[in-house]
Amino acid sequence: MAEKRLDGRGWRLAAAGLALVLALSGCTNKTPQTEDGETEVSIPMILIVDSSTGIRNEEDVIQEFNRRYEGTWRADVDWIMETEEEYRQNLKRQNVTDTLPAVITDLRMLPAFYYMMIQDGRIEELSDAIYEDEEWMAMIEPAVLESCSEEDGSIYLSPISTAAFSCSGMYWNEELFAQAGIDSFPETWEEFWQCCDRLEECGITPLALHTEGTAWAPMLIATAEVASTEAGAEFMEQFYPDTYQNESGLRIARTLQRLFSYTADAALYVDFDVSYEMFFSGQAAMLPNGYWMMDQIPQEWQEKVRFAAFPENKLISSPETFGWSVVSGYSDEVKEGAAALLKLRTQLNMEQRDELFAKDPASMIPAERDYIAVYKNNPQLVPSYQVKWNSILQEETLGEILPDLAQGKMTPEEFTQKEDESIQTFLRERV
Repeated sequence: MAEKRLDGRGWRLAAAGLALVLALSGCTNKTPQTEDGETEVSIPMILIVDSSTGIRNEEDVIQEFNRRYEGTWRADVDWIMETEEEYRQNLKRQNVTDTLPAVITDLRMLPAFYYMMIQDGRIEELSDAIYEDEEWMAMIEPAVLESCSEEDGSIYLSPISTAAFSCSGMYWNEELFAQAGIDSFPETWEEFWQCCDRLEECGITPLALHTEGTAWAPMLIATAEVASTEAGAEFMEQFYPDTYQNESGLRIARTLQRLFSYTADAALYVDFDVSYEMFFSGQAAMLPNGYWMMDQIPQEWQEKVRFAAFPENKLISSPETFGWSVVSGYSDEVKEGAAALLKLRTQLNMEQRDELFAKDPASMIPAERDYIAVYKNNPQLVPSYQVKWNSILQEETLGEILPDLAQGKMTPEEFTQKEDESIQTFLRERV
């Protein structure tokens, strides 16, 4: 792990709280002039357009930043239509070709790449900028700041304000549940499997799943389930487990295999977008995902869709995965603007939380009301496997072996052996 940089390369905010004194010089960006002849500094970024809904991720933050700092800084966003997995892989290619934008997202979803970027000095250390700005610090929940900090106190991921929007649970179709005679979401894992059986008996596909990418949907359920035991909860806290051939690893594999017995054949060899379509076409009764899917619920489905914690009151949450980083090598002016953007994002996230919690429940869609009730019910937060496990396993191995496990062509024991092989491959590639 990289040591915190105290050699003058860190950032400090000026009295106004936004201007940064930077000792690190970078490339000079060509920027346009405003009508008054002043230079408006361009901050290049790449953000995703959701392929399922056409929604531009974080567009509200970008619009507010460009409105607020017009004539000084401008976030120039290249909106791309690709999956999150494709975006993450492109980050690696852009790093090699030195074409990274000034601000990057999703970096903590790639643990090995993230730490390589720190060690190579490719991203800025932000602790001085954040800790010396009392206003910025006051916006950040302690648990969120801790999740974005390294053991030595250094910060390379600008935090959001609250964990309130970073949690994942289960979305469920109230109408399909009612057709099966089920009036509430199951509270225990035994009840969950009984619920799946009941739905299936009534001709309803219980789960919308997928195997590609990092197998996000099924892995959410399986890792929440393994945390129902003390050993499993400890396993989910491990960073880069050295083996999956243990009771917890086998339990996850068995749960995955069982989950795929409750989904459609179309779930194999596809990514999350297919699961999304499966759920929002009424072909499946449940879809695991996070709060961020609230604004992706189609209008005609808003009264049908509910939200619940995973059984035993569990949510998956890793606020650090929402942290944004600033790429080194840009000019001081660009990095000053990037810091202002990061602080504004924290502020808007805080305001969004306050607005949500103060909102009249009658004006909310049912899933939103459910989410707030779940979040306030002191759920057990289980770390996301995506910030804990090696990249080879997540990005390559799971997509290759999960279909075989799902179809019974591979045993849970063989599955965990393949997972362990990914560890060895990962270690060799790091040398």
